Amino acid sequence: MKKVLIVGAGSAIAQAVGRIFAARGAALCLAGRNTPVLEAIAADLRVRGAQLVHVENFDANALATHAQLLVGSELLLGGLDTVLIAHGTLSDQQSCENSAELTVRELTTNGVSVVALVTLVAQRFECRRAGTIAVISSVAGDRGRRSNYVYGSAKALVSTFLSGLRQRLRDSGVAVITIKPGFVDTPMTAAFPKGPLWVSPQRVAQGIVRSIDRSAAVTYLPRFWRPIMFIVRAIPETIFQRLKL
Repeated sequence: MKKVLIVGAGSAIAQAVGRIFAARGAALCLAGRNTPVLEAIAADLRVRGAQLVHVENFDANALATHAQLLVGSELLLGGLDTVLIAHGTLSDQQSCENSAELTVRELTTNGVSVVALVTLVAQRFECRRAGTIAVISSVAGDRGRRSNYVYGSAKALVSTFLSGLRQRLRDSGVAVITIKPGFVDTPMTAAFPKGPLWVSPQRVAQGIVRSIDRSAAVTYLPRFWRPIMFIVRAIPETIFQRLKL
């Protein structure tokens, strides 16, 4: 039986991942800021087959509480073998351009808080020489674009940090998985016009669980984003500056 901590469990993608693990009879700890929403999700996951479901109120930007979350979730679940970090916000680029304070807050939420939590999880799993750390980053972190470079730079921090951590833990028995979704149709992106590159949270969740099962290193979801971002990264800077992306 898997014992899984999902951080940012109220997000659409995290909920879909939780349903898959629940159907497998996993024990789950759901961490996030909106406790009533998480309690409703927990009730649904119990009906779907989860062995145990606990809810923990958690603010990722309160860095001093990270260790407490890990200790508490292990006690509640009777152990911990998988951590999925799925929390974050979709930064308002224009607002960030007009506010250094907001920019720092967005970088903290989407980047620094993730790195801080992953560091603590890695310490615990490395000592046991077992465990899976899966983190939702984004294709936005592969190259800075004028439309979302604050969000993208936070995700670039996460992806680069995970790359180094994965190399460090290569022989430790700990899997470090970077998940890079593209456009996902969620409540957070409800105002965006949708096109053929957009996919459902359920499709992304299936890819996340598949990556966890296989201990994949870096997964683009859907897979077509890998060649797309290869091309985007290969565009010379002098040309890239002229593009309106």
